[in-house]
Parts: sequence; C-alpha cells; structure tokens
Amino acid sequence: MTISDERPATTGLWNDPALPASDRARALLDVMTEAEKTAQLGSTWPGHDMAGDVAPMQDTFRGAESFDEAVVDGLGHVTRVFGTAPLAPEAGRERLAALQERVVAANRFGIPAIAHEECLTGFTTWQATVYPTPLAWAATFDPGLVHRMAAAIGSDMAAVGVHQGLSPVLDVVRDYRWGRVEETLGEDPYLVSELGLAYVQGLQSGGVVATLKHFAGYSASRAARNHAPAALGPRELADVVLVPFEKAVVTGRVGSVMNAYNDIDGVPCAADEALLTQLLRESWGFEGTVVSDYWAIAFLASLHHVAADIPDAARAALHAGIDVELPHTTAYGEALQAQLRDGRVPVGLLDRAVLRVLTQKAELGLLDPDWHPRRYTAPADFDSPLNRGVARALAEESVVLLDNAADLLPLTGARSVAVIGPTADDAHCLFGCYSFPNHVLPHNPEIPMGIEAPTVLDAIRREFPDVTVRYEVGCPVTGDDRSGVEAAVAAAAAADVTVLVVGDRSGMFGHGTSGEGCDVGDLTLPGVQDELVEAVLAAANRTVLVVVSGRPYAIGRHARNADATVQVFFPGEEGAAAIAGVISGRINPSGRLPVQIPGDMAGQPGTYLAPPLALKSDGVSNIDPTPAFPFGHGLSYTTFAIGDVHVDEAAVPVDATITVRAAVSNTGERAGTFVPQLYLTDPVASVTRPVRQLIGFTRVDLAAGETRVVEFQVHTDMTSFTGRDLRRRVEPGGITFTVAQSAGDPGVPVQVTLQGDERMVDHTRTMTTPVTVLPG
Repeated sequence: MTISDERPATTGLWNDPALPASDRARALLDVMTEAEKTAQLGSTWPGHDMAGDVAPMQDTFRGAESFDEAVVDGLGHVTRVFGTAPLAPEAGRERLAALQERVVAANRFGIPAIAHEECLTGFTTWQATVYPTPLAWAATFDPGLVHRMAAAIGSDMAAVGVHQGLSPVLDVVRDYRWGRVEETLGEDPYLVSELGLAYVQGLQSGGVVATLKHFAGYSASRAARNHAPAALGPRELADVVLVPFEKAVVTGRVGSVMNAYNDIDGVPCAADEALLTQLLRESWGFEGTVVSDYWAIAFLASLHHVAADIPDAARAALHAGIDVELPHTTAYGEALQAQLRDGRVPVGLLDRAVLRVLTQKAELGLLDPDWHPRRYTAPADFDSPLNRGVARALAEESVVLLDNAADLLPLTGARSVAVIGPTADDAHCLFGCYSFPNHVLPHNPEIPMGIEAPTVLDAIRREFPDVTVRYEVGCPVTGDDRSGVEAAVAAAAAADVTVLVVGDRSGMFGHGTSGEGCDVGDLTLPGVQDELVEAVLAAANRTVLVVVSGRPYAIGRHARNADATVQVFFPGEEGAAAIAGVISGRINPSGRLPVQIPGDMAGQPGTYLAPPLALKSDGVSNIDPTPAFPFGHGLSYTTFAIGDVHVDEAAVPVDATITVRAAVSNTGERAGTFVPQLYLTDPVASVTRPVRQLIGFTRVDLAAGETRVVEFQVHTDMTSFTGRDLRRRVEPGGITFTVAQSAGDPGVPVQVTLQGDERMVDHTRTMTTPVTVLPG
C-alpha cells in the first residue's frame, strides 16, 4: 500500500510549525473523536512473531490484530521495526517508511506514529555498532565520552526515522546478583546521575527522545530477582534510587520516562499516582510522556493482582499517569473506550494523556505539513568509522586494572602465551544482553553477526605477533563439563605466561549468565569456572586473570593468587583490542570500578554506599563484607599522589559554595590519566548517613612528573539528605570532604563546618559539583 506524500485534506492549526507545540496539540485534540484519541495512546509491534524470546512473557500478550487493523484511526507508537529481526539498514528504513505510510493513510489527520527502538549498547539493529555496556561506560568516569556516544546513536536512529530510544537505565545497583546490573551505571547515585544526564543530553541532541528506565526501584528487588517487590524505605528511595531520575528530568529535560515493573511497599509503579504524577510531574515539572514497560499495564491484573481484569488495569494505569501502552495495545484499546462510554473513565483523563502524546509529536515535527514517511534519505552506515572510534575510546577507558602486585604487566619478553577460558574466543561474550547480536541473532542463527568483532584470543594474537599463542577453552561458561580442564592446566604449565579469561555470556530470561531475567543466587563465577581458575593458577608460571562480565564476581581469592587481575565489563565490538592493548602496555589503563568487587563472601552482596552498621564489625558478626576491591578503584602503569587539599574557609553558611582544592601528581615515569574522587562524610546527622558518598570526580591527563590543581566547587546543597520527616534538608554541623583514589582509599581529608539554621531544599537544588583542572 502506498500513498501520496501529501497530507490528507483535514488540516488545521496543528500543522503550523510557527505555533507552540502545546497549542498545536490542543487544537488537534479539540477536533478528534474518542476513538481517534485513544488510538494515540496505543502501539503495535509489526513482525512480533519473528522476535523470539526478547521480552518478558511475550507469548501471553501477542497482538491478535493485523497491522492495518491496529492503525485504524491512528497509532501512538510503532514498536521496534529495526530491532525485531535482521534487516540491512536500507531495508529497515524502507520497511519503516512503508509502515508509516499505512499509519498516515489510516487516520484523517495524517498523524504518523512515534517509532521507538532499544539503544542501550547502541542502536539495536543489525550491522550497527555494539558499544560497551553501560556498566563499562560507568567505569570510564567520563561523561563527555558518554555524551559523544549517545549523540552518535541518536544521529543514526534519527537518520532512518526513529524518534524515541528506550534508554538510559538509571537504576542504581543495590544487589550484584540482579541480572540487569550490566545495564546500569553502577552503585553510586551521583555517578549514575552524571553519566545518565550525559547520555540523555547526547541522545536528544541527535534528535531522538530519551526514555528513563525504570521508574523506580527496579534494582532494589528482594533477593535480586527480576520483577520482585522492591525492599525500599522512603529515605533510601529518595536519596539513592530517585536521584538520577530527578537530575535527568530537572536538568536534562528528558522527553520520556518508563515505569518499572516492581512494586514498592505494595504499590506497583504502573499504578502509582504518587510516583508518576505527583512526584514526577507536579513536583519535578516533567512535561514529556510516560510509556509503559512492555505489557506492564496488563501485569497489574495478571501478576500484581491489583486489577480485576484488563479494563480495570487500563483505568488504574491511566489514572496513575501512564500515557502510552507498549509494545501492543492491549488495555488502551477497546477496554478503555468502553469505560469512556459508560463513564467509568473520565474524558479528562484521556485528554490529559493524548495531549502529552500529541505535544511530543508536534515537538518531533511529526505534525509539520512537510513531514512525510520517505523524508529520511541520508545514507545509513550504522557502524561508521566515527562510531567505531567512539566505541574504541569507551572500551579503552573502561578497562580496570585491579591488581598488578607482581609487576607482570605490561607484558614483555614472553615467548609463549597460553590463552585459556570460555570467554576468550567468543565475541558474544563482549556484548550486553540488549546488543543486537545477543538480543536478536540467537533466534536467527543462520544470519552472520554483521559487524567486525575480534575475540580476545584474536586480539592477543594480533597484539603479540611474535609470541607463540596456544588456546584451550578449559570449560564452558555454564554447566559442569570439566573435560577441558586437564588440557588447560597442561597448556598453562608449558607457557611462559597464561592469560586466563573467564566471566559471562549475556542473554535474556535464563538464556545467559547475565542480562534481563538472568539473576543468580550467589557471586561465584558461572558454571565450573571457579574450579578452572583454581587449577590453572596452581599450574601456571605467571598468570593474568581477566574477568569479562556483566556483574562483579567474588574473585578475591583468585586475585590474591594471580600475578595481575583485570576487570572488564562487556566492552563491545572494540573491547578485545582494548584488553590486549592494556596487557601489552600499548594502553595505560584508566578505568575505575563503578561497583565493588566482592571479597570471599559470595553470598553476601552489598554496596559501598552504606552506613556504619553495614560495614565490618568485629565481635558483632562473623561475616566480613569488606570488598576485595572498593568502588572507584583502578590502577595504572604509573603512580599518582594527592596533596595540599584545602578549602578557603573552614566555616561557611548552610547556603554557600565551598571550593575544595587538591594538587594531583603523576609520580611515575609514564604519562597517565588520574581520576580524583571527592567523597562526603557527615559524622553526626539526624539520621544514619553513608560512611562515604561520592559527590565529585574528574579525569586528569598527567605527564610523568606533572602536577595539576583540581578545584571542586561544592555547593552545600550537595550535603543535603532526606530527614525523618521525609523532607530534604541541609543540616548545620561538621562535614568531612576527602579527595581520594577510591572509596577505600584513606585519601586526604579536610573538615568544614556548616553554620546557621537548618535549610530545606527541593528539586531546584544544586545537584552537580563542577570541577576545574588548573596548572600546578
């Protein structure tokens, strides 16, 4: 079916790009029927039957309608045209344009749908760049680079007619056993906030609406089980979980928010008016659209049991503030229209949501008179040299050197190297669960990967062309097959150096060791990899342990026995070369841990952001939660020092800016990148406070012997927290600022006293610590 590029005859003020988007949307809303309005709140997933197992319980809610039936009177969203099955870039653009022609022809106003796609590790489509996973972005501590990546992703998506990306994930890690840790930006709300804001602003600068996920509390599920209830008190919710969302809404002006699947204290987020309307819109001033996570509205009846049936679920979700149902129209179709007719759902609730959707379409240019489905004609190269350059930079900055006590690295002089391990020769072990190769291609095994992605084994052979390299898998990622361990041990014993590569292979809903629905009961390495590591370490002459994973594992005892240990969170298509480059010394590592590496207590996960009672307590508990490697940790092939930390005034008002200055020096013989971190300690407060809390960081490139001065401009708002009355305040009293190399580094502290009366603050408070790097 094809139509003319001209708009249908029914035109009006809504087509005038000179008018404000809200006025255009209101004019269109005023002339629409209820059927036309409800159509704007729905979605359809063309080709859904080709998708395989890529969304939770998708078989339960498969859409029965044909595409043409689904678009009668219009359509709010079209779901994942590119990210469902392998389509070459030009074929995907043609398919989306043809579908949009049918949407435009099916409604009298010629309103197209918003096309949305996943974009967590890049545009989730065939032949597109696979960037590192978000946990790897977090390891860079580099918001500027994350912005560059997101802008590139947004530009690629916009060029082929995609309008909305379902990223970033702003869930703060609370339990490493959760499968979706790989999708997060780590365990610190300030780090998540800064990098999440960079992603939002980058993606939206490319012309694509960013979508915050998952609002809120998803990562705080009990026992780290996917979709489980969130064990959250109101202060933890306010001071840890909500902070990144607040910054992205208030500062980033993000265009969309997606609800979380979980409930908080018995109230599912999809039906929580206090969360989706009172807090998000009325308090924070959010003006975009709230979209449901896939089938979350139907889940109110089928999983949460707070709705009797689908119509009841539709009423609850619309009242709470969900504007668009994804990925198929199940609740916001006839079930909603029937309740509008009999008065169970007020027309005002419908109009509220429709107005938001139409306003967003006007802002995207979809109501402009010159918009047409085939306007996207730029050549599509989803894995361009520019993209790969950004992916390479991210991968290189994300590699974390955990330990090098034996000075094995950089590796020189070896004549033979044994490369051992199940993640060494499998490119899929470099990718996150929402990458196209791991998300869609497993259901299309006959289709090639579509991108160049060398394995770690390939990269080591290229990096060390004059070295004899022998490979043994040792054991699979999962299962109890130990048949390869003997050969691995023999190879390790015969080689000068062994590079032992273990970790995860990401997948979905139990089809991987990391990823959505791939939760674990403890933090031992998957399968029998711990046994492989122990056997190889006992036999090898010298060993580099490389963990390529989506979560931190309890590798403390292994790291003590290895000569060097490297942690890499799924580093993407350029990741293998980055790993090999760090091993050779071509790259001086600068990554820092966005999550702790647990010690030997694999069943006792925790994060660094903890009050005193959560830390080691001799004589009180026999369990030691001290990590093997702390948050923010990372070594280099040079050494750094922090000195001359001071403030201008030791006492300031409760509403003031404090300048914390520190001299940072490269005390080694090689240029390197230092990541100074500013931590806050509140020794005495009206509620328990974290022993340390990150409130500032930067990256500083230093030549050998160079010293520079770092200035942190800390507004006293950064000391604020939620009190017993659930109001955020700045309390007078003593505060300690520490400039350190990690959360576990004593660093250099400086004390400041805040003077005056307690001061209440809200979402208009300062939420960022600007950092300036000056000559030494």
